[in-house]
Amino acid sequence: MAFEGLSERLQKAFAGLRRKGKVTEADVRDTMREIRLALLEADVNFGVVKDFVKSVRDKALGAEVLESLTPGQQIIKIVNDELVATMGEAAVPLNKSPHIPTIIMMVGLQGAGKTTTVGKLSKYLIETQKARPLLIAADVYRPAAIDQLQVVGQSVGVPVFEMGTDTDPREIVRQGLAQADLQHNDYVIIDTAGRLQIDEKLMTELTDIKAIAQPTEILLVVDSMTGQAATDVAKGFNDQLDLTGVVLTKLDGDTRGGAALSIRKVTGKPIKFIGQGEKMDALDVFYPDRMANRILGMGDMLTLIDKAQKNFDEKQAMEVAEKIKENSFDFNDFLDQMDQVSSMGSFDEIMKMIPGLANNPAMKNFHVDPKDIAHQKAIVYSMTPAEREDPDLLNPSRRRRIAAGAGRPIVEVNRMIKQFNQSKQMMSQMYKGNFAGMEGMMGGGIQGRLGKMAMNNMIRKQKKNKKKRLKNVKRFKS
Repeated sequence: MAFEGLSERLQKAFAGLRRKGKVTEADVRDTMREIRLALLEADVNFGVVKDFVKSVRDKALGAEVLESLTPGQQIIKIVNDELVATMGEAAVPLNKSPHIPTIIMMVGLQGAGKTTTVGKLSKYLIETQKARPLLIAADVYRPAAIDQLQVVGQSVGVPVFEMGTDTDPREIVRQGLAQADLQHNDYVIIDTAGRLQIDEKLMTELTDIKAIAQPTEILLVVDSMTGQAATDVAKGFNDQLDLTGVVLTKLDGDTRGGAALSIRKVTGKPIKFIGQGEKMDALDVFYPDRMANRILGMGDMLTLIDKAQKNFDEKQAMEVAEKIKENSFDFNDFLDQMDQVSSMGSFDEIMKMIPGLANNPAMKNFHVDPKDIAHQKAIVYSMTPAEREDPDLLNPSRRRRIAAGAGRPIVEVNRMIKQFNQSKQMMSQMYKGNFAGMEGMMGGGIQGRLGKMAMNNMIRKQKKNKKKRLKNVKRFKS
């Protein structure tokens, strides 16, 4: 998973500091050496590593840190702040033209995921701005590039302007923009050609398209799995086109982190989005502070909340919350929740966003196989409607029938029902504010407390919203 190696190395570097009440200059030097090695192993640009370590060392050796009551925590905070500064301080939104259409030119090498990102960005604009985009197929060289864009466009409900592979890309862009004017599209996204490497012919074509389209945004799509090489690609494109931003793809793969930590510092251009997965909704705004938290193993509760708000139906969530409160949550609700949580991404990634679980040793080998989820669904589907609504009906003979119907061993059925009952009880306790034992499960110290606070805040917000809605209903009736 993304940044796992870097996160693990940094945790080891901080382990010694956390155990010490007093930190010496020698301790700081040793920690800085470990951090330097961790960053270089993660394929971060050498110049970026050098500046990063120097800045952290200078701040960590200050008297107010070394003589403080919690020097270890202070140094970790300095590293966190420096990570955020290196990656760009704050999220940078898309530029928007004062007059429609806003033109976005997508550039990048072949294989970076450019065409898929065009589809993801279209879906993002539709969902966040109710946009009416038009896609222009300007890649006439890569086999089936136009077909791929049409498939992507169809999947998100966006029209594609194309003129086949025998027309010059410059003319395609001209006529595509004229089409957008006629249709009053508020966004135009140009899918340009890529190459296996930067060459003069490619850059001449892209420079010409830029002059014709006068784009508001020129976004470079970069494969984050290429590490430091991604930084060199970004510098090459930026020198020729003056990029406005970067999209990092494949962050769900075995990413060492070098691209995310180097690009902003080397090019001065912000990372605007990150792609994690093949689904069209797998595009997220890049928040440097949240990424720093994930790199340091502190989870990413804000992104988890964002995903939950995006994927969960509020009315259904309130109904489920009421059932949890009354301890009447049943297997029908269980199926609905599994489907909604699955739409947020893999269970492994979701768990690692929770503070305290991100670097918990118990999570090291945590993995939920999609087949296991399918097996659990099969078990529930083998129940009668009455059994799903009232799990107390599930006596031994019924369980044997369900196991046979689902094609699963009886022990698996028993285990699942036991886990369901335990989860149901735990959710009911959490809803009522009883967190006894929860902090231990989430990890001790500040991370466990952060997770607990986040859950309390979410529950308080949910109850507050419910009271507000009831108040509005009473006001309307009166």
